[in-house]
Amino acid sequence: MTKISIRKITVSDIPEVITIENESFSTPWSEVSFFSEINNPASICRAALSGDSLIGYVCASCILYEGRILNLAVRPDYRRKGVGKMLAQSILKALRTSGCKKIFLEVRASNTVAIRLYESLGFRMLSLSRGYYFLPREDAVIMGLQLP
Repeated sequence: MTKISIRKITVSDIPEVITIENESFSTPWSEVSFFSEINNPASICRAALSGDSLIGYVCASCILYEGRILNLAVRPDYRRKGVGKMLAQSILKALRTSGCKKIFLEVRASNTVAIRLYESLGFRMLSLSRGYYFLPREDAVIMGLQLP
């Protein structure tokens, strides 16, 4: 596998991000949502690249001392190769640098791969949000991490 690099997402990345988003989620974010997130001063959005090819992304926000991982996805052919973990570690570092002390996220209860990834980074289950997701209807696992 080619060396993976992480950098800020730019507006010109949005078409590739949308492709990955649509491949990854049953209720994907829109192009407008990504554009808004990239231009939101409270947001941090990163892309993972293999050579010149965008293979994953993560978006998070930091307001006061609380961070939230909003969206993370990796192209199907790059999954289970450490790209998601690299993106998560990168965004945690950026959130820490932004002054966040607590980080939260939600993940589909059936997404055991993502849950294990977040647990490996120190996140713990805080609660279950019944019926949070739709298409299909599913519970969300709410996870949190206290930063040192």
